Amino acid sequence: MSFRDLALSSLVALSLAACSNSTESGSGGDLTPPPDGVPLSGELDRSKLTMTSVISANLDLNIARVPLFRGTYNGTRVWFVRMDVSDSALAVELGLNFAPRLANSDVGCPACVQTVQSSDPVLGRAEVAFAGTVDFSPERVLVPSETGFPPIMAQPGSVAGPGYSDLIRVGANPVVFNAPIVAVGNGPFDVSATHTNTLDRVMAIDTVAMTVDMQFIRAFAFGTDIFYFTFSSSGGLSTTLERGTFLPVLGTVPFANDDRNLGGARASIFTITNGMRGELSPPGQGLTHVILDNPPGGLALDNPALLNSLAIGGDAHNVLGAFPLTLSDPAERRLYTPLWDLNIAVWSDEAVADGQNFAQRDANEIRQLAVQGLLTNPGGGFLSSANFVVNCPVLGFAFDPPTEAQAPRPSEFDRRP
Repeated sequence: MSFRDLALSSLVALSLAACSNSTESGSGGDLTPPPDGVPLSGELDRSKLTMTSVISANLDLNIARVPLFRGTYNGTRVWFVRMDVSDSALAVELGLNFAPRLANSDVGCPACVQTVQSSDPVLGRAEVAFAGTVDFSPERVLVPSETGFPPIMAQPGSVAGPGYSDLIRVGANPVVFNAPIVAVGNGPFDVSATHTNTLDRVMAIDTVAMTVDMQFIRAFAFGTDIFYFTFSSSGGLSTTLERGTFLPVLGTVPFANDDRNLGGARASIFTITNGMRGELSPPGQGLTHVILDNPPGGLALDNPALLNSLAIGGDAHNVLGAFPLTLSDPAERRLYTPLWDLNIAVWSDEAVADGQNFAQRDANEIRQLAVQGLLTNPGGGFLSSANFVVNCPVLGFAFDPPTEAQAPRPSEFDRRP
């Protein structure tokens, strides 16, 4: 899959998102750079997890250990994880993120939710027969251009098969789980850079202890540092950059440009293509940053240089427009979903020339910059959904919990039908 084949349709599928920084709401005043990013180390305190089922989260390498579950697909063993669920009581009981709008995922898209068979309606408590699976055998390929982004070539490292979705419903039960398959077969499991039978972000797997170690991402939400996992994308190029599974059906999840619709299933995420470069974020951010400011190669424990670089600040540092558990307003908490409606932001030439393209950390501040014309869609249009969806469940936060937006939401972004 060459970049030429993907560029026009998948440029807007980039799931490495941008983050927001402060500017006077609607004032058009000068941007003030935030302090440089803070390297983290040690174990993330459990009080900072949004999912209590997470066993541990190492901040030196950005690797979290989570429970592993077994299932089958046409007699072949598959292994999956549980991240989010649409039922509040189950979220508490199982230690998952509560994402009520996951229940809307199949509105207008029956294939967006995979129906599995099990003797227990609670996914993972009994053997699970999946309706589809994932092919992890393709080699992930990313060949940077001289400028980093866009790349010369991009090929996802895993691809969903027919009938597969990360979103799961057990039989006729209305509850929807976010439960991606992360490995197939009975082992040995390839957790080297090639990942021939595991997701590219799987660092270790233990089918006796029933745990899997997953590399996670450092990002921003509501002005503060947060963490999330990433599993899949509906765009080929974004899948490659995110090291996830290519899952085109997610692009049909409702609704684009409607992140506050209680009947929808998407929240907004922002990606900046031409943010600053640098070892730390802030100020570094974006696609050129993540491609050129990190060592090459695949994610694996035998590539510590890449793991360390990403953990220090080399990720694209996406900004999320929703967050579970910690937001002050209960209505805002209920808007959380792991299905992110991708908005691609490009700094204006003037902003880049003035050195204003440093890392942003709040979704509404990005929206304010868009109203001022400092951030646009590729090609110069008003910032809006690229209609690609990425599956990125929230893991936790680094310092203070996200509580509220750092700026008012401009009315231009209220597009509810």
